[in-house]
Amino acid sequence: MVFDAHMHVGDFPMFGVSLDGPGLVAAMREAGIDDGVVFHPDNSLVERTVQELGSVHALVWANPRNENVVAETSRLLDSKEFVGIKLHPLLDGYHPNDPAVHPIMETLRDHGGAALIHCGHPIFTLPWSIEELIAEFPDVPVILGHMGHGNIIYINAAIDVAERHPNVYLESSGMPMHTKIDEAVRRVGRERVLFGSDVPFHDPVVELLKVKRSGLSDEDLEWVMGRSAEELFLGR
Repeated sequence: MVFDAHMHVGDFPMFGVSLDGPGLVAAMREAGIDDGVVFHPDNSLVERTVQELGSVHALVWANPRNENVVAETSRLLDSKEFVGIKLHPLLDGYHPNDPAVHPIMETLRDHGGAALIHCGHPIFTLPWSIEELIAEFPDVPVILGHMGHGNIIYINAAIDVAERHPNVYLESSGMPMHTKIDEAVRRVGRERVLFGSDVPFHDPVVELLKVKRSGLSDEDLEWVMGRSAEELFLGR
């Protein structure tokens, strides 16, 4: 089982990329991805997409600046398709530990699931800022998306944060150093390291190759490429 913990669908004009449902299926098929979680700021688009495809799961894009965010998050988490939330403090413009985020995290805790948080860019998504929220909600699983992204200082800090907090997971997409995936497994355990592609921003085939070339044993690869995310999101 290959489970992609970081997929997008829809238009992202700021970045010049777009991916519809059939395109997502084609990308997954080419890379050999069996399941995963998908998201977009337009939750209704994601809801329609996952219902039409019937082969992927979804995360609620939870923006605390939206007035109805708690009600929408609760409604979507009640459905079988949505298995967690996505927070993007950088794009949506808020501090991760803003009090406005707390009701969202409380709703997630009540429903079950994990919070995937974009990690690796100043000013709002550096590992230390997200750690403030992690410390407030030690019983809620938090995934550091991109595990620090492209800066070695932030990558090392993301692994440090995960080592300090047992509820923190690391997700591999967009992080260029394949050796850091092996280090993450050694330091925090294979159960808390997840493969992600960040499609369509990155090529799933390339992102999978990065994990496969990271030096992990076959058993560790099985966990990172799918089993860890399956257990986290689907409870199996």
